[in-house]
Amino acid sequence: MSILTLKGPRWVTVRQHRRALWTLPAAVAVSLAVVVALRWQAAGATPRTGTDPFRGLREALGYGGLAALILPLLVGAFVAGPMVARELESGTYRLALTQSSTPRAWLASKIVVAAVTAVACAAGLGLVHRFARLPLTTTYEYSWAEPGPYATLGTVLPAYCLLGVALGAVVGQLVRRTIAAMAVTGLVTGLVMAVLGAVRWSFLPAQTATAPLGSPYPYPPHDAFTTDFGLVTSSGGRLPDWACTRSSSLDHCPAELNVAGQYVDYHPYADYWPTQSIETAAVLVLAALALWGAFAVLRTRHP
Repeated sequence: MSILTLKGPRWVTVRQHRRALWTLPAAVAVSLAVVVALRWQAAGATPRTGTDPFRGLREALGYGGLAALILPLLVGAFVAGPMVARELESGTYRLALTQSSTPRAWLASKIVVAAVTAVACAAGLGLVHRFARLPLTTTYEYSWAEPGPYATLGTVLPAYCLLGVALGAVVGQLVRRTIAAMAVTGLVTGLVMAVLGAVRWSFLPAQTATAPLGSPYPYPPHDAFTTDFGLVTSSGGRLPDWACTRSSSLDHCPAELNVAGQYVDYHPYADYWPTQSIETAAVLVLAALALWGAFAVLRTRHP
């Protein structure tokens, strides 16, 4: 985002926070450099028995995916604190309102700048993650259902960034204290991410594979995400997999348990994008409500 192409409040916002705004693109660039270095190292490694040339790349991919989940919290905290609450706390926002700028334009400039930067960087991290996974497709790659890859490779991470921006805008006005506003926004954003992350695999019904007791284990497809497994009774009830192992093997379960077979619940890879779409839509609705609340608070305090 070039400062020369911006005018009015947006130019001021970018000018005020230019160092912080450059931090996110710099983080994406560093991530790409690390991935390129690890891929180059793995490609030049001499194959040895019992060694894995892609170990470093896999570890970086795993930690990087988890680190990307912190992005919405950081973005929300920055908007709530340095961008909004600090100016309200110090009173410097009054200077902007004397420069032919309305309160709505003052807040909108901060939301737009933060949202564009955060979404662009979230998309950049997704591309880096995809690039890092390319040499792992024939060996081992992290499951698409793990929190890091799930968020980074889809549309969920940019949506959570928008939610963080919107929450930061409303919390910053309500709290009006820099540190407190940052803490509250990070907590609320993280809570929403945790709740939706806990229920996302209930958006769509799981598929079930079963096998009679004594038959081979009912393995799901190799690219599936297993959500539950155990024993099934003749009446259709379910028991944990350890119900028969306390006294004997699965082939000789106690008669009183009435165990008839085994089951595995799973989501195939085909459920990835529908689940992403449902969660993204839910997050965007919450972001829209928070954004509406931010401007409602602004109208109440600065009619």
